[in-house]
Amino acid sequence: MQFSHTLSARHSLVVSQQLRQAIVLLQMGNSELQSFIETQSEENPFVELVRPAPSPSLRTSAQGAEDWDRIGALPDTNGTSLYTSVARQIGGLGMTEAEIELASVFVDALEPSGWLGASLADIADRSGVTEAEAAQMLRRLQTLEPAGLFARTLAECLRLQAAEQGLLTPLFDRVLCNLPMLANADLAGLARVCGCDQTELRAILRDLRSLDPKPGTRFDAEPDPVRPPDLLVTAAPGGGWQVELNRSTLPAVVIRDDEARRLSDVPAQLRPETGGYVTERLSLARWLARAVDHRNRTVLKIGEEIVRRQGAFFDHGREHLQPMILKEIAEKAGVHESTVSRVTTGILIATPHGTFPLKHFFTAALPSRDATAGSAGAVRHRIERLIRAEPAGRPLSDDQLVTLMEAEGVSVARRTVAKYRDQLNIPPTSVRRRQAILSGRT
Repeated sequence: MQFSHTLSARHSLVVSQQLRQAIVLLQMGNSELQSFIETQSEENPFVELVRPAPSPSLRTSAQGAEDWDRIGALPDTNGTSLYTSVARQIGGLGMTEAEIELASVFVDALEPSGWLGASLADIADRSGVTEAEAAQMLRRLQTLEPAGLFARTLAECLRLQAAEQGLLTPLFDRVLCNLPMLANADLAGLARVCGCDQTELRAILRDLRSLDPKPGTRFDAEPDPVRPPDLLVTAAPGGGWQVELNRSTLPAVVIRDDEARRLSDVPAQLRPETGGYVTERLSLARWLARAVDHRNRTVLKIGEEIVRRQGAFFDHGREHLQPMILKEIAEKAGVHESTVSRVTTGILIATPHGTFPLKHFFTAALPSRDATAGSAGAVRHRIERLIRAEPAGRPLSDDQLVTLMEAEGVSVARRTVAKYRDQLNIPPTSVRRRQAILSGRT
C-alpha cells in the first residue's frame, strides 16, 4: 500500500446570497424594486427608502401616453359588487328567515356572469326543500335587477330581459327556442322554422343584440390594472430617440451613516457586542445601494441598445419591427445574454406607439424581399392590419392573406399565417363571416 499527494486546480462559481439577489433585481420593475427596498429598510436600520415623487402627468406623446397615463384616472373606490347588490335587493323583499336562508343558497350558486351555477335539484337538496319550493324562490329572484340574473341558460337570460323590455313577442320567443341555428348563422333555416321572412327576422335580431347575455359582468367593472413603464422613449432634440429611466416611479436607496455613527458611539464595554452587527448591516446596506445602481445602469444600457436597433419601429410603427435576438443586444451592451433575458422579462418601456415589455422587440427573422418586413412581429402586425381592414361580409382567407403579404414583399407560408392569426386570437374566416352576419354588418 502506497500513499501519494496530488495537487490540482479547477475553476468553480459559488453563487452567494448577494449574487442571487443582484440577479433577481435585474428582473424587477420599478414598483417591485420599491417593495424590495422597503422590505430591506424594515430589516436594516442603515437602509432608507426614498420614494419617488410622481409627476402629475407622465406623457411621452399624444399617441402613446393614453395606455398607461390612465393610472391617475382610476377610481379610488370600487363600485357595488354583484353579490352586494343582490343581497340588498333580497333584503327589501320582506322575506321570512326560512326564505332568506333558501335565497342565500341561490346567491351562493350565483356565478359572476349572473347565471345560476347549480341545478334546482342541487339547490333544493342543499336547502332541504322541495324542487317546487326552490322553483318558486327562483321566480322571485329572477325579478331582481338587472333583468336576466339567476338564469340557467342563455335563452332564459335573454327571455327575462326581453320580457322586462316588452320585446317578448311569439316570434321573439321562437327565435330564442332556436338559438343553435342562430349561432350557426343559418338565417334562412331560422326564418323557415319561425315562420317569418328575412326582414322580420332581422328586426328581431336587432332587438336581440341589444340584450346582455351576461348581466352580472356589469358589476365590479374596474379598468385593467396598468403598471407605469420603467423606461421612457422620447424624440431627441437633434433627431432620433432618447431613452431615460422613469424617475417618477424609480425608488432610491440612502445609506443612514448618521445611524451607523450613533451606534458606533456606544460605551466601550458594549462595543464588542454591537461592532459586529453594525459592520455587517452597514456592509449589506452599501451593497444594496450599489446593486440598485448597477440594476438601473444595466436596464438603461439595454434599453438604449434596443431603441438604437429598432429605430425603424419608433420612426414608422409596429410593422417595421426588425428581427433581433438576445445575443445581438448582449454583445452591444457588453453584458451576458442571460442578463439581457432577465432584464427584458420584467421591464416595460413607453414608446410613441404604446407601452410594451422589452421582450416585445425580440422577434425571429422571416424570408422577405425588402428590409422592413423580415420579422415575425412585423408579419403579425401586418396580418392584424389586413384583417382589420377586410370587408365585413367578405373576410380574407389565410390564402388571400398570403397573397396580399407577397404583394407587400413578405414571403410567408399559409400555415405560418394561420399560426400567427391564432396567436392574435383572430378566428378563422368562417367564424368571422358568421360574426359579421350576427352583428348585422353584412
